[in-house]
Amino acid sequence: ELSYNNLFDLDAAMRLASAFTEPAAAVIKHTNPCGVARRDTLAGAMRAALESDPVSAFGGIIGTNCEFDAESAAAVVDLFLEVIVAPSFSRDALAALAKKKNLRLVTAGGALPGLELRSAAGGILAQSPDRVSSRSSWQIATEKHPTPLQMAGLEFAWIVCAHVKSNAIVLTGESQSIGIGAGQMSRVDAAKVAIMKSILPTAGSIAASDAFFPFRDGV
Repeated sequence: ELSYNNLFDLDAAMRLASAFTEPAAAVIKHTNPCGVARRDTLAGAMRAALESDPVSAFGGIIGTNCEFDAESAAAVVDLFLEVIVAPSFSRDALAALAKKKNLRLVTAGGALPGLELRSAAGGILAQSPDRVSSRSSWQIATEKHPTPLQMAGLEFAWIVCAHVKSNAIVLTGESQSIGIGAGQMSRVDAAKVAIMKSILPTAGSIAASDAFFPFRDGV
């Protein structure tokens, strides 16, 4: 049976994975992503997401935005996981994953609802889902403009950051998370956690924040 926490993590995994158009995988622990990647294939995205933070992935929940295939199953078969949620599972993937004890497979996906509902202050709060707008609507505020590759990386970083609890700082490459600082009381601490959690090199990475830096110390 899915627990209360399982359901919230499952929801977070679905929302983050479905925010991408390319094959993407998100590994979630306690509603925060600990590894996210997009690639040309889901198996490639799965391996890259796990590479970002393999320690935190243990006992996590994985969400994907396309069919979970045999190659993706091979990438996770040796890892303890609570749940995998995907739009569908191939027959070969089901056969491989059926050998894992206590793993739950959930078929779900598709477009986000028009409104999100949650209880607040004894009532119900309704709001539209947080979505990163298309690059065509962005405004470049600096004299030096990002390269197309940097723009793609900025888009990836902001999408991930939108699904991390505030204060949130996310370090990424063009299509793979590097370090995630989530749910800190100080934005400076969130930046320190993102660096501390980084296993992959941080040099040349892209930083995304869910609010502006009021002082230089965070940067």
